[in-house]
Amino acid sequence: MAQTTDNKRFFENLTGAGKAIAVLTSGGDAQGMNAAVRAVVRMGIYVGAKVYFIHEGYQGMVDGGDNIKEATWESVSSMLQVGGTVIGSARCKEFRTREGRLKAAHNLVEHGITNLCVIGGDGSLTGANLFREEWSGLLAQLVDQGLIDNEAAERYSALHIVGMVGSIDNDFCGTDMTIGTDSALHRIIEVVDAIMTTAQSHQRTFVLEVMGRHCGYLALVSALACGADWVLIPEMPPEDGWEDKMCQKLSATRSRGSRLNIIIVAEGAIDRHGKPITSSFVKDLVVRNLGFDTRVTILGHVQRGGTPSAFDRILASRMGVEAVMALLETTANTPAYVVSLCGNQSVRLPLMECVQMTQEVQKAMDEKRFEEAVKLRGRSFENNLKTYKLLAHRKPESQLPRSNFNVAVLNVGAPAAGMNAAVRSAVRVGISEGHKMFAVNDGFEGFYKGQLREIKWADVGGWTGQGGSLLGTKRTLPAKYLDKIAEQIRNHNINALLVIGGFEAYLGLLELLAARGKYTEFCVPMAMVPATVSNNVPGSEFSIGADTALNAITDTCDRIKQSASGTKRRVFIIETMGGYCGYLASVGGLAAGADAAYIYEEPFDIRDLQSNVEHLTEKMKTSIQRGLVLRNENSNENYTTDFIYQLYSEEGRGVFDCRKNVLGHMQQGGAPSPFDRNFGTKIAAKAMQWITKKLQETYRQGRVFANTEDSACLLGMRRRALIFQPVVQLKDETDFIHRIPKEQWWLKLRPLMKILAKYKTSYDVSDSGQLEHVVRNRPKDLDASAI
Repeated sequence: MAQTTDNKRFFENLTGAGKAIAVLTSGGDAQGMNAAVRAVVRMGIYVGAKVYFIHEGYQGMVDGGDNIKEATWESVSSMLQVGGTVIGSARCKEFRTREGRLKAAHNLVEHGITNLCVIGGDGSLTGANLFREEWSGLLAQLVDQGLIDNEAAERYSALHIVGMVGSIDNDFCGTDMTIGTDSALHRIIEVVDAIMTTAQSHQRTFVLEVMGRHCGYLALVSALACGADWVLIPEMPPEDGWEDKMCQKLSATRSRGSRLNIIIVAEGAIDRHGKPITSSFVKDLVVRNLGFDTRVTILGHVQRGGTPSAFDRILASRMGVEAVMALLETTANTPAYVVSLCGNQSVRLPLMECVQMTQEVQKAMDEKRFEEAVKLRGRSFENNLKTYKLLAHRKPESQLPRSNFNVAVLNVGAPAAGMNAAVRSAVRVGISEGHKMFAVNDGFEGFYKGQLREIKWADVGGWTGQGGSLLGTKRTLPAKYLDKIAEQIRNHNINALLVIGGFEAYLGLLELLAARGKYTEFCVPMAMVPATVSNNVPGSEFSIGADTALNAITDTCDRIKQSASGTKRRVFIIETMGGYCGYLASVGGLAAGADAAYIYEEPFDIRDLQSNVEHLTEKMKTSIQRGLVLRNENSNENYTTDFIYQLYSEEGRGVFDCRKNVLGHMQQGGAPSPFDRNFGTKIAAKAMQWITKKLQETYRQGRVFANTEDSACLLGMRRRALIFQPVVQLKDETDFIHRIPKEQWWLKLRPLMKILAKYKTSYDVSDSGQLEHVVRNRPKDLDASAI
């Protein structure tokens, strides 16, 4: 099917001709479902298949008629930025009966549909699987009733199903993130950030109730992302006597100078005996025991609403394309699949294995096997819980280990949203491990000037939601000031360094490493955590801050598209940041539904510009009379944003007019997104634990001495794992002139953007999802779930 060259598979001749694919959304709606529908429709049409919408979920399949309509390329235009599901979703009792499924089968056969793409939760997917298992029996019954003939039964003898999980609760096992979860977290965090300012003004306690009847993911991750004082989730009910413990924690926080408390409750929270813990119960408890002014906020359906985040759009677009490919490759013997994301990689999993695992979690909770329920939820969930406990609950001084090590934390390079969350996490984990933590202001510049001070647990309270860098950050490199930095390390007896920053941080670490021969002060463990909006650090697929920048770009592009739709026949040229790295332009283009994205990594010439203009001219003849073109700031020194704007204006004269927009530093600012808060928190905690381990390993005869390559590492996300890599070994992977890694994973996403914008292109699918099986708690190294 797919063409193969040198072990690479391309799908140029993966054809859908003669096939019919139907897409439906079922169960509760989730932001990003529309992006998935759009991707399925466009990818289906691109490979030559007929694609149908089934409106109103399974109800529409049972009712047939106008509910099943053929989709066109234009019919999914402008869907990307809309929340909910445009094709409708409904709970359907009739589909649960065999009669209902018989009607549904008849309606599908009438349209020649034998490929179903179902976007919904575990109930919807289980229903789809049952339908597939009964298919041949249903067709036989339809033949007996004379509703279809034998030829039709023969031709449509097998039903193929691929599922995508759309659920804001993230309650489906086998997938790290379900479509809609990240957007729901955006809604929760927006509310928490807003509530924090009013709570501080009045010294209030707020109890927030979030969705999650059977799954505490939203509650847990939002507690982690906003540094809540207490969280209550169904998977891990609090120990008996939790009421007093919680009240002690709240008053301790207040006594340390905090003016507010935040408690997050999942709607399905229970105690050890299965008794529900409601938000009003928690409020009354706080008022009765502490007398604090307490308010309850129930977020409700706000969490389902609003526009999907950049992450959800990209996830849904990748999954939608993957789903069509899975359908084209299925045979009568393949099981029903779920396409999902594991770490940063697409995988295909047998649908029923995932469903069974999901049901096992509920069973474990019902039988009060709570530890097991947490494990069954997967490593991502377990990780979040461990990290939350580590950071939220401070042990009394007497219980802390005493390490006598001093660890310095600094930010280097340009500011990136999420840096402060990383610093908070590192400081608190360091203190928990018994170290004395030092904060360095203004990067290496502050270091050589002696701007170091001890930083305590309470000093980093409330830092997770702050944008920019509270420590201060500079691009200065250490090479010129090595003797002064060595002197400061000596004076403050610094035993380890944690550097949080972008490409300069990486260069700085290499310089310190090179100076170890001359200065023994640099023979200490050094860890780097990547934080830059450009996402251009070698050794990691993601950097702290890039997700926030992507959301800023996507939000702006949405507004610009709206303005262009109003004026008609308008093309916008938008310039993004990133230095020579095209990540923001490419992935932002995919999330915003751009027609083209010009980047340095993919050279382009005047012929490409000309063909893009012709493509847009054709597009203006359809009902979609607007265009969006992104350009990375350093994509080409001659084809500047002005040049491209003038070229498009001239060539498009009489067909469309042009506007240009340079996004600039707004991409660096703003409150960090939930992903960046979480990624920063978890990756910095892991880096700090590594530092502790290295300090213990390298402590000899009363001093720390670390001069091996593996004592200066970068912690990065690679496919599915968070791994430590010696910075020296990353040198070969780096293009130092253009400050980018030589190989970048996201270049494989570029063909998706082109396909979804109706360009013929070559697409390497050798990396696409392979069939895997659900494993109980993956081995330790696959600790990657980024959020």
